[in-house]
Amino acid sequence: MKIVLSFAKRIATAIPSVIGVVIVTFVLARALPGDPAAYYAGSSATPESIAQIRTALGLDRPLWFQFGDYVSRVLHGDLGMSLSSGQPVFQDLVTRLPASIELTLCALIFAMLIGLPLGIAAATRPGKMIDHLCRIIVSVGAAFPTFFVALGLVYVFYFRLGIAPEPLGRLNDTYFSVPPTITGLYLIDTLLAGDVSAFCASLSQLVLPSISLGLFALAPIARIARASMLASLSSDFCRTARAMGLSRTKVIYGHGLRNAMLPVINILGMVFSFLLGANVLVEQVFAWPGIGAYAVNAVITSDYAAVQGFVLMMAILYILLNLVVDLAAAAIDPRVRYDG
Repeated sequence: MKIVLSFAKRIATAIPSVIGVVIVTFVLARALPGDPAAYYAGSSATPESIAQIRTALGLDRPLWFQFGDYVSRVLHGDLGMSLSSGQPVFQDLVTRLPASIELTLCALIFAMLIGLPLGIAAATRPGKMIDHLCRIIVSVGAAFPTFFVALGLVYVFYFRLGIAPEPLGRLNDTYFSVPPTITGLYLIDTLLAGDVSAFCASLSQLVLPSISLGLFALAPIARIARASMLASLSSDFCRTARAMGLSRTKVIYGHGLRNAMLPVINILGMVFSFLLGANVLVEQVFAWPGIGAYAVNAVITSDYAAVQGFVLMMAILYILLNLVVDLAAAAIDPRVRYDG
């Protein structure tokens, strides 16, 4: 019961954040340069036709009236119509979100598989070669922009070596059929459909963009893993365990690692939410049909509804991720209390 009440408290405290996001995105969307009515009317439109479209879209009304209409539609699950795609914004986001989630998850898994062991190994051997290697990899991963790494990987592995597939989306539908939509994640849907060749093709399309995005996430994961592991191994309970004669492996993985995972879990939630909103450039390089590319196009075309819907969805996802991180932290460390 205490967990349920605490979960409800966290949801209640998140409501003001959502309200603030709605207000800020509405104001900032109206501050974008360009006229959406002129874009929607086309290059050969007359001032009269642009004015008619502006009236039809409700852009000639006062801002307070537009805001009230927007909030009313959001409460009913209507995020409006996208001027650039001609489809409901909610449908566009739901269609594109699985592509971004799949890319972000693969990038995060890649970063965890490299960053966690690297940080733990560096903490258990401070000052050794592996520690210096960890610092070099962390510095390089944080220094190079994601689009630079993506372009470099495309140039080397696709253009020069020819061992990577064309950087044109999630799956080459010329040779492989798109799997039936069950989860929206191609790796899972192809396996559920029993199409091994499409699974391998989809996985090959994910390799380069996942590495490009994952290298950026590797740096904070390795850094936090190393710092938290060093603090855990130097704590009193680890010193007591060593004094009791426990083996080095038991001290490191049985006592040190579990207590060091709490900061790592917290940083994973932040990194995932950051990558989900920051994979715009990687999606542009690899023609990935995700929400990042959708948001960029919405900003360029002054598509108010699409911009507001994207930011609102990202805010809600970020809040949900924080709740998941809290639950995971409590499962790892029972000292964590939801009412704290």
